[in-house]
Amino acid sequence: MPVKKPAVAAGKAKTLAGLEKKIGKVPKFFRDLTIKEPEMFNLVMKFEDHIWSDGKLSKKTKKLIAIAVAAALRDQHAVRAQLAGAKNVGCTKAEVEEALRVTFLLSGMPAYVYGRAQLDDVMK
Repeated sequence: MPVKKPAVAAGKAKTLAGLEKKIGKVPKFFRDLTIKEPEMFNLVMKFEDHIWSDGKLSKKTKKLIAIAVAAALRDQHAVRAQLAGAKNVGCTKAEVEEALRVTFLLSGMPAYVYGRAQLDDVMK
């Protein structure tokens, strides 16, 4: 296994800390990617920055969309990761509940119940 240079390791740690602030919890996949495929990690991070930056939609609105989509897909890891970072962009529990009600209209009761179960656990 190659030895990481201290400056490179510190830069990656800072990037992971920034990602954690944005999304709440950094998946193991991303942490592994910094070591196994650093070029791919950098490309993914550039894409993340582009997607999450304020544009026509605020970061808060994008976060609510991400939570709703993750709940519709019933992706526990994604729901919990997005919920963990929701407060960082100003989302309240009531706003997340409302977004999950929209999920219910489009994805049905199972997606709503799934999202609510994660919400009650993560954003008590």
